[in-house]
Amino acid sequence: MTRAEGNVASAGPRGTEPVAALYDCVITHVRRTPLRHTLRHRTYLWCVDLDRLPVLPRPVRPLARFDARDHFGGGAGSLRAGLDAFLAGHGIDLGGGRVVMLAHARVFGFVFNPLSVFWCHNFSGALVCVVAEVHNTYGQRHCYLLRTDEIDEAEVDKTFYVSPFFAVEGRYRMRLPLPGELLHLSIHLENNDGRAFTAVVRGRRRPATTPALLSAAVRRPWPTAAVWAGIRRHGIHLLLRGLPVNPRVRSTPQKGMLP
Repeated sequence: MTRAEGNVASAGPRGTEPVAALYDCVITHVRRTPLRHTLRHRTYLWCVDLDRLPVLPRPVRPLARFDARDHFGGGAGSLRAGLDAFLAGHGIDLGGGRVVMLAHARVFGFVFNPLSVFWCHNFSGALVCVVAEVHNTYGQRHCYLLRTDEIDEAEVDKTFYVSPFFAVEGRYRMRLPLPGELLHLSIHLENNDGRAFTAVVRGRRRPATTPALLSAAVRRPWPTAAVWAGIRRHGIHLLLRGLPVNPRVRSTPQKGMLP
């Protein structure tokens, strides 16, 4: 078996055996107030170890690239360095512990991640925190530092402008278990109107082999662009239905994130 036919390799200080996975996903958004609207989108996501990022055979590298500029402040030398700088700004040192990321990779030079999740462990393997990084369609990003409980849930105030149809107010309730054979994440936005919005990500794990990636790419040729375009399309639909728009607020750099 050639490298191009087998598993996607990964490089890092802890070995070279394959550790990356692909998840065939269905993402569902349900807006409940002031009008009801549902969005469903099929895509695929990568689940990777930040210290052992996939090394793709050269012919398929345009299908997946993991770039430090796409996360956190965008100015660190690596994804791991960017995460460590963000955590250090909050007084957290993982001591080199494992970090698992769930996100889109760059495809044909373009990426858009409405949500990237980082499960951060210490050197002994215990989960220290979860970082939920949110991007909006205006080129802004924000990280929520979460301390999940025994059922993988956490709550945090909403402090970042995402949708023009929701004000920057309310509270998120997130359930973010580490992906296994199945992926099931959920985020609920609760405000004065009750539960206003829910996002759910469900998926099934596949080994990140080159054939699996090619199969996913054939079915979803440009998933990152499709996600961005889908959000814009549904935004126009809501605007035409008369949903009022909240003015966009300017974000300020977070601790540990370069401006």
